[in-house]
Amino acid sequence: MHTGLRITAFAAALAATFGTAYGEHGASDGLREPTPQPKEGGGHGGHESTPPGGLQISEGGYTLDLATSRVTAGRRTELRFTVRDASGAAVTAYQREHDKELHLVLASRDLVTYRHLHPTRAADGTWSTPVDLPAAGGYRVFADFTPAGEGAENLTLGADLAASGRYEPARLPAPDGTARTDGYEVELDGSLRPGKASELKLKVSRDGRPVGDLQPYLGAYGHLVALRSGDLAYLHVHPNGEPGDGTTRPGPEVSFTATAPSAGTYRLFLDFRHGGEVHTAAFTVRAGSVPDAPETAPAATPEHTDGTDGHGH
Repeated sequence: MHTGLRITAFAAALAATFGTAYGEHGASDGLREPTPQPKEGGGHGGHESTPPGGLQISEGGYTLDLATSRVTAGRRTELRFTVRDASGAAVTAYQREHDKELHLVLASRDLVTYRHLHPTRAADGTWSTPVDLPAAGGYRVFADFTPAGEGAENLTLGADLAASGRYEPARLPAPDGTARTDGYEVELDGSLRPGKASELKLKVSRDGRPVGDLQPYLGAYGHLVALRSGDLAYLHVHPNGEPGDGTTRPGPEVSFTATAPSAGTYRLFLDFRHGGEVHTAAFTVRAGSVPDAPETAPAATPEHTDGTDGHGH
């Protein structure tokens, strides 16, 4: 496991504007040709030296082939996709990272719905997982993986997913240092800074008592994903320390080091395991000088799923 921060940055297109209804023709089929962007160094440093590649459905000779480009809101659907190499062949060999060959993150454009999925791979390289999205609108699918082979680099490819049905856009929840989920309370200590590393501490409690017996989940006591509002630039942040290293305690605090690539509003999603269940706490935070939003909505509790069923837990 890497300690500190591992950032895989994307740029997605400007969030699409929807009407009161999002129909079956709200998204195009097939693969889009990526827009070439110059590289200026690695994406793991403190500054955003590499331009976010968010719309890049293809990168480094690999392409995310999303077979399911649209679903119906409120209906359980099998999401299917394949990662293809430069020759068009399906990739069937991956390096395992945090106990999985591939991590799939799915988020709505308004950043209210968030899922961290773990699909299953068939022998022919086709990945699949059931999804049941609660609301119509636009979603972004992120596939985070490292192909097998010496010198292979980690990639996160992105593709758009549309959920049809009546669409009512939600406003981003207001910033709040406390998140509540499944009877747990999580407090955030620290702040994101543009271009500068800072520590984020998240303290988990239940019924007013600190939780000191968090259970390892995917090789850590917590996983943090940050998405930038507006373009859904993706930051995968790893915790400081890991179970069994002799210094990292199983709670109540989980510590991360993160660097915001720019000023802006971000949505943080913390996954943690306790009592045999995985829970997700969500926060809205601002990095740098950001104008206040005109209106905000109450914080929503994200649904977490591990890909074994449509609802998780």
